[in-house]
Amino acid sequence: MVRDVDKDKLREREKGIAQFYHDHGRMPSFSEIGELTGLRSKNAVSKLVRKLEDLQVLERDRTGRLVPGSIASSVRVLGTVEAGFPSPAEEELADTLSLDDLLIQNREATFLLKVSGDSMSGAGVLPGDMVIVDRGQTPKSGDIVIAEVDGEWTMKYLRKRGSSVTLVAANPKYQPITPKNELKIAGVVTAVVRKYK
Repeated sequence: MVRDVDKDKLREREKGIAQFYHDHGRMPSFSEIGELTGLRSKNAVSKLVRKLEDLQVLERDRTGRLVPGSIASSVRVLGTVEAGFPSPAEEELADTLSLDDLLIQNREATFLLKVSGDSMSGAGVLPGDMVIVDRGQTPKSGDIVIAEVDGEWTMKYLRKRGSSVTLVAANPKYQPITPKNELKIAGVVTAVVRKYK
């Protein structure tokens, strides 16, 4: 019984930290963890953090700062669905999957951008979508990139031919862009997130 109470308390504290992370886009400091969890001593907060690290709920980056592990939430994978001809759907719990693990390769180098405009609609990237961008990837020809061209930001396909670089839209309404002066690539788009409701 005592163990169940401890587990419930731990889960409650984990939820508080996760909520803070989702609300503020950053991990709470140790003193903020104390406030969130009702722990008064630094020692108690340190013990809690170590416990959550052991459970891989929290992790540390290369600089030693706390980063979310599985705290950023996992979703149950119930099985597969036929996208061609209908087949009987069975709900079978195949596994759980962290959306962070699925969508993010380099956590510290990754950021989100909200899409406006329809220049990449042919690639399935629509206005209102969120794109996940990885600064740590080396951009290759054919990648969708976030680039600053002559002082303006855009999202386009990167096309390289020899020393020439062109940014190409996935919508015939838009002409290819050849940088006149300067091209800076901020990152490679690795995923698109779209909410239907």
